[in-house]
Amino acid sequence: KFYKDFRAVSEIGFQIRRGEVVGILGRNGSGKSTLLQMIAGTLEPTSGSITTNGRLAALLELGAGLGPDFSGIENARLSASILGLSEPEIEQKLPEILAFADIGDHIFQPVKTYSSGMYVRLAFAVAACVDPDILIIDEALAVGDVKFQTKCFRRFEELVASGKTIIFVTHSVEQVVRHCTRALLVDGGRLIDDGVPREIANRYLDMMVGAESPSQPPNSVVQS
Repeated sequence: KFYKDFRAVSEIGFQIRRGEVVGILGRNGSGKSTLLQMIAGTLEPTSGSITTNGRLAALLELGAGLGPDFSGIENARLSASILGLSEPEIEQKLPEILAFADIGDHIFQPVKTYSSGMYVRLAFAVAACVDPDILIIDEALAVGDVKFQTKCFRRFEELVASGKTIIFVTHSVEQVVRHCTRALLVDGGRLIDDGVPREIANRYLDMMVGAESPSQPPNSVVQS
């Protein structure tokens, strides 16, 4: 046997209500991305259960879900189709997707020729413009420039105003404090805290600089 069992996520339970913007903070290797992948359905939990309601769009690993040999516009159509849009709906949404991505004539080139910034522009444009009920973002926005990030968060506000739910992982405490209505702190695969973004951000910073050791999960966690 050349491996040992490793439980990436355990003892985590929470409920997210419609219209919440939830930021997930935690050091590298704490289980944040695994948690998002399970919520998105790309990983199946070995125990417990996850329930989501509504159309879910996820931007996980950079470039995930994009066929490298297909053009940007072909990938946009394919991704929208996978997310459940009909052909007429895709054609209706396509101009909005292309305008949001704003990568010019590169949209007709294979995505394997794209820079990381162009990848995330296209992937986010599709995820954000197909009218998802739940939008999941895993650190991908860190790749985009300031102008594109501003554009993305403006889109976040529009989605939340229409009752959509957003979950995103980031190492930027500023983004969590500014844009989230709630924050989770994860460490060692466990939920350490769940609450007000500014308080969670401060606790995360304390943990990162060694001012606090990870504690046991809160007793008030709602299991689902």
